[in-house]
Amino acid sequence: MKIIAGEGINEYYAQTLAMLFFPGAKFPKQHEEDDDPSELEVSCTEDAEGNLLAFARMKREDGKEACGEGTFVPMAGVTPQRAKKLAVGRAVFAAGKELFGVQPPWGVLTGVRPAKVAAEFLASGGGIQKTRQFMRSEYFLSQKKAALCASVAAADMKLKKQLAPNMCSVYISIPFCPSRCAYCSFVSYTTPRLLSMIDEYLDRLIEEIGAIFRHIARTEQRVACIYVGGGTPTILSPEQMKRLLSAVSEYVNADELLEFTVEAGRPDTITEEKLAVCKQYGVTRISVNPQSLSDAVLENIGRKHTSMDFFRAYGIAKESGIRDINVDLIAGLPGDNFTRFSRTLDRVCELEPSNITVHSFCVKKSSDFLRQSTDIYKNSGGDAVKCVDYSQLKLRNTGYKPYYLYRQKNTVGNLENVGFAREGHEGLYNVIMMEEFHSVYGAGAGAVTRLVSWKPDGVKPEKIKRIINPKYPYEYLRDDFSASAFEEKLFEAEEAFKLDDKNAEAENE
Repeated sequence: MKIIAGEGINEYYAQTLAMLFFPGAKFPKQHEEDDDPSELEVSCTEDAEGNLLAFARMKREDGKEACGEGTFVPMAGVTPQRAKKLAVGRAVFAAGKELFGVQPPWGVLTGVRPAKVAAEFLASGGGIQKTRQFMRSEYFLSQKKAALCASVAAADMKLKKQLAPNMCSVYISIPFCPSRCAYCSFVSYTTPRLLSMIDEYLDRLIEEIGAIFRHIARTEQRVACIYVGGGTPTILSPEQMKRLLSAVSEYVNADELLEFTVEAGRPDTITEEKLAVCKQYGVTRISVNPQSLSDAVLENIGRKHTSMDFFRAYGIAKESGIRDINVDLIAGLPGDNFTRFSRTLDRVCELEPSNITVHSFCVKKSSDFLRQSTDIYKNSGGDAVKCVDYSQLKLRNTGYKPYYLYRQKNTVGNLENVGFAREGHEGLYNVIMMEEFHSVYGAGAGAVTRLVSWKPDGVKPEKIKRIINPKYPYEYLRDDFSASAFEEKLFEAEEAFKLDDKNAEAENE
């Protein structure tokens, strides 16, 4: 697809707007051939009073075109950059609605963190009802999505009160799986050669964990949450799990954490011995993720377990004594339908886990499904829309509340992912990651450290610096990546923060 962005308009933002109406669209670089005749042209001008007028022209593959206009009148609290985005978004929304006859339920709200916009409005003094109205009038959200967004924003602000100013969190990556799901793109993470690296990987990982906790102690921070994610962390043997968690216990008292999660994940990797180790070292939250309880769907997506494997694993998790259990489900999986999904959700609700997270099916660029068919994306979303609507109604009526919300590119129907929890059992780390409440230190292959500095008003982060680890285990194990080198990067980033603060103080004097 071709994007023609006018002066001052971010091309990537124009691409995200295009994908509201062209799910799965690709945007080749200038030197690459493109046989897709669809186009989006956007421009924006400013009149003498400072009002913005945006124009959009959209063309489909069949050659049919439509145009739209969008305006924005400057208002207090809205930056020039956001004002331009709103004007352009409204123009694209108008053109797309005319061309396709559909109105995206998320309006012109793009990006992975829709609750952030609602939270900013709430923090400025708007109540829940006013926030809903704001999201509908300014971003064109549907009534359902505006209500969801406002509810999640309110829940997030409540959870934030648990966090002291000197807190941080730690993410530990175990990027290995016993097999690859058909919707996943991480092919090499499951090869025998990489799986044989686990012990060597743990050697390097434990060194890096030590570097992170030494830095945290030196900077007088307190750890709020630890999250061991993947991949599939329970691919580790009981001995390997004990080795990892005992290394963590050398630096932090689990009883002082607000939350300690091991994303157990695949039911076919969960054993009593592994969860006993987790419980021994203070883990308070685990995930047991079937995605679906239809064996036909599980086979179609390449999961190497059955629905009975899930019930076995869930029973082990329940007996382990670990406080919170999360269950992940995916709406819109290939081969699934509303009847199968609703039955899956109903059966999971009968188990009464403290957390249930409903993801919308998202296809990674190099997944098997995308190689087999590019027709997997649909504007309507088909049964996926019914499944997501049902999940949100069912879970609310069963005593769960939404507290965690994010969106991804290339989801069926441009739908969202929502975490639901019983009151007082929310997954705090999930909210911290989405809303960037404080710094999160990442250890392991593919991990990203995000150092966050907040403005005094506490509305949104002032600065964020990222340190990105090598993506693949074999890259992570290279000699030129070491714990000492990583610790030096942390030190340099913290010093840069201090320098920025000093420069800001000097400018204000």
